[in-house]
Amino acid sequence: MEGDNKKALYPIGIVAELLCIHPRTLRIYEQEGLIRPSRRGGKRFYSNNDLQWLKCLRKLLGEEGLNLAGIKKLLTIAPCWEIRGCGEDVRKECPAILNFPVPCWDLVPRVCKETGASCAECEVYLRKMNHVMLQKCSDETGKDKA
Repeated sequence: MEGDNKKALYPIGIVAELLCIHPRTLRIYEQEGLIRPSRRGGKRFYSNNDLQWLKCLRKLLGEEGLNLAGIKKLLTIAPCWEIRGCGEDVRKECPAILNFPVPCWDLVPRVCKETGASCAECEVYLRKMNHVMLQKCSDETGKDKA
């Protein structure tokens, strides 16, 4: 079932309508590096995971009072080398550690040298977003805070 959540199904217009936002807003999120939709034939397509993340972004922006810079900062809190458990030898040559706190997906190239995965497939990218969603956007978390 997890594979279904990663499959890019929804074009930008449908996602914008579902979230009650303008398609331009989605393009801005992409431009800012907060979402990486899949591309087919030059068009953007979003997965169910992307939809969950976008709903979380909207909550952080609306209810939590964060701005785009704040969300980007939130995503840099846990360094990628901690998530992946990189050893000292790997970190010495890693562009992410040399440019900290810039998240690894903002560094060029956009494809991981180690695994060949794109940012949208990268465990670090996905875990950071999942971490933020669990901490800030899950219904259970919100109930615990109350």
